[in-house]
Amino acid sequence: MSRQLLKSTAVTGGMTLLSRITGLIRDIFFASLIGAGAGVAADAFYVAFRIPNFLRRIFGEGAFSQSFVPVFAEYKTQHTADEAKAFVDHMAGILGLILFSITLIGVLAAPVLVMVLAPGFLDEPQKYDLTVQMLRITFPYIFFISLVAMAAGVLNTYGRFGAAAFTPVLLNLSLIGAAAWLAPRMEEPVLALAWGVFIAGVVQLLFQIPFLRGIRMLPRPRLRLRERHQGVTRVFKLMLPAIFGVSVAQINMLVNTLLASFLITGSVSWLYYSDRLMEFPLGVFGIALATVILPSLARRHANNSHEEFSHLLDWSLRWVFLIAIPATVALVILSGPLLATFFHFGAFTAHDVHMSANALMAFSFGLMGFILIKVLAPGFYARQDTTTPMRIGVVSMGVNIVLSLLLVMPLKHVGLALAISLAAFVNAGLLFRKLRQLDVYRPSPGWLLFLTRVILASAVMGAVLVWGVGDMGDWLRAPALERATRLSIWVVAGGLVYLLTAAAFGVRLAQLLLRKGEGAPVDE
Repeated sequence: MSRQLLKSTAVTGGMTLLSRITGLIRDIFFASLIGAGAGVAADAFYVAFRIPNFLRRIFGEGAFSQSFVPVFAEYKTQHTADEAKAFVDHMAGILGLILFSITLIGVLAAPVLVMVLAPGFLDEPQKYDLTVQMLRITFPYIFFISLVAMAAGVLNTYGRFGAAAFTPVLLNLSLIGAAAWLAPRMEEPVLALAWGVFIAGVVQLLFQIPFLRGIRMLPRPRLRLRERHQGVTRVFKLMLPAIFGVSVAQINMLVNTLLASFLITGSVSWLYYSDRLMEFPLGVFGIALATVILPSLARRHANNSHEEFSHLLDWSLRWVFLIAIPATVALVILSGPLLATFFHFGAFTAHDVHMSANALMAFSFGLMGFILIKVLAPGFYARQDTTTPMRIGVVSMGVNIVLSLLLVMPLKHVGLALAISLAAFVNAGLLFRKLRQLDVYRPSPGWLLFLTRVILASAVMGAVLVWGVGDMGDWLRAPALERATRLSIWVVAGGLVYLLTAAAFGVRLAQLLLRKGEGAPVDE
């Protein structure tokens, strides 16, 4: 039933919400400790953290997960439990060896990586050396977190979404602990954050063990290079093109980090803080929904349930528009108050708030595109088609590079954020068109009226928020508690206005819980 899918999405989204909340607390500590434009520590750390984080999203939560889950779902559906377990064992052995090799290369080649991915730092030797030192500490995170992603894929296929979704909270708690306890005890406080990343990887991997043991899927890694396992071979064949298809947003961000490294000090950090807030609704809803529907789509494809496959995509897309449109409006209007409330402490100045808010507004325009990619791409990956998203991703990446080069000079860091947003819509539009051309997705009736109602309700909510926000100077001068109280009031008020107005215009949430044949899929 779609109710079960929605319940799983709510559980995953709830855990992700907890992760985002602890992530905001983490970033508040960061902003207070290292600020954004006041020195080299902020830009150095965010580059050192972004490189392994980028690889994590490619090899871990990105291409690997999107390739592993459909194959594992097929083994679970069409093979015995022992065969599925053997597949997991072989996968863990080969993946572990590859990750260890990548980690070793990354640690040794840290100076080269920083030189290539942040060449602007070469003109500032202190920033460059600090970034290299931290990258060597943070790079092993890719080893641990990619194995965590494999464990999450197994658990999600078994319908155990909560444990995997909770894991990012451990990263945030580790970094908060590092910032609060370890940093004051170190000669270079920012190095504590790098060690926090390393510790978090170990903790997150250990956390998965009891849950895997509970479903009798704790891997016993096998490494038989001469005896290739068919399932493992298929995963890596699917993974190669998926590296581009699923990770385009991260590649785009990495390209823009490279360009931002040539801008004034603080530009990398302004993009980071604004991106963090934009990813709040993206993570809580978009990634949660994508995580839940991928195993369900894979099962439907394995069972040749083409009609239910299309119904599930349609159900997911309606929820995307229901959430993403008002979230975009709210982020644009509340960009300044959000950044002032969460980060205007210590070294994070009013100028940092202003510059980050401009970037957040540019990122917000792309929120719909980012979420659509998360939902549309699984329509291909569940069918074990990773080539099509790769080709579309390459086109999108080219669009981002061209737009970034055109916009970076007149708009500085804001132009980089806007380029990513526009490229996301190109990516989502091409994915949608291809799904329609392949007749994989057939829209259910009523879309035009549904979108009209959602847009009107979002406009009313936006008008209320514009009226309520007032002068930005008042937010910057207000004490922290007053900022938090005002923001909470207007977030709740905006949400209530949207829901009530949408209901008045005829949007019925119950209509998104209907069974097969009435606009929604039936889950197992």
